[in-house]
Amino acid sequence: MAATKRRRGAGKATEAAGPKTKRAKGALERKESEEDEKGPSSVAGQDEFRIPPPVSQGKWKNKERVLIFSSRGINFRTRHLMKDLRTLMPHSKADTKMDRKDKLFIINEVCEMKNCNKCIFFEAKKKQDLYIWLSNVPHGPSAKFLVQNIHTLAELKMTGNCLRGSRPVLSFDPVFDQKPHYALLKELFIQIFSTPQYHPRSQPFVDHVFTFSITDERIWFRNYQIIEDDGALVEIGPRFVLNLIKIFQGSFGGQTLYENPHYQSPNMHRRELRLALVAKFREKQNMKQLQKLKSKEDPALIPKDPTDEVFETPAEEKPMEIELVRPEPKMSLKKKKKKVHQRQRKWKRKLGRSGVQN
Repeated sequence: MAATKRRRGAGKATEAAGPKTKRAKGALERKESEEDEKGPSSVAGQDEFRIPPPVSQGKWKNKERVLIFSSRGINFRTRHLMKDLRTLMPHSKADTKMDRKDKLFIINEVCEMKNCNKCIFFEAKKKQDLYIWLSNVPHGPSAKFLVQNIHTLAELKMTGNCLRGSRPVLSFDPVFDQKPHYALLKELFIQIFSTPQYHPRSQPFVDHVFTFSITDERIWFRNYQIIEDDGALVEIGPRFVLNLIKIFQGSFGGQTLYENPHYQSPNMHRRELRLALVAKFREKQNMKQLQKLKSKEDPALIPKDPTDEVFETPAEEKPMEIELVRPEPKMSLKKKKKKVHQRQRKWKRKLGRSGVQN
């Protein structure tokens, strides 16, 4: 009897499961038959309401990766500038700071480990001078610049704003096409600062412009937003000036391809300022000494004007007197005072006597 017993609810479950499966199969068959009856026009109508895939799902071919990092000893302004460049360039990577004692060719190995083929390296010296290296790793070329007049995004407080990760338009001064060393730098800037198309971290929008203009033998970097209404430009930041020093054939070294003759090192500039102050101080001291010498010299003789004596009348000549008697010796002040006191006493005595008799 125990073996023939059934579990509670076993029959009900099987009964409930059976018709459910049958209903599902029947429903699917009905749907297929309805679609066949409606025809392909209904399927095409459904495709009209489908959202197309985003543009960024294209094939990512240009796989440029830029490593942006610095050496130890940078100040807060350089750190903010480096952070701004990382936010504006979605194809960039970061790394820890490099020791100042290490040699620069080690950066090639760091880029290889990070799988980067371009590098922007900020090098600080004396805690006041900032140099930037732009390099094509590992074969070159590379360029070294002195960075001046740095203004970051937080410092400028501009009204413009762009989408994070959007691709920029690069605008170059026409001078870049006139000289060979500027043409080489233009190609280097294009490969480093242009965001690759269909990059995974980029957005399918172009809403800001990177401008590179040449003035006073320096490269001026600016970042502008493109306004949708009228196509006007509004500055976003950051901004800085690059003073070219040298262009090398290799990455962070090698044969020198070009050296800027107009470049002046910051040490020489500070030395000239100090010498100018010293020269100004010496000039003041020399002027003081000249004034002292002029004050000691005799006044210049002015020629006598004969017309000055026209209205002068000569004075009468006094007869000459010859004293035959020796003059009495002059009395000192003490003796004069004593005589005056004696006279006053005598006078008071006389007055007192006359008053008693009366």
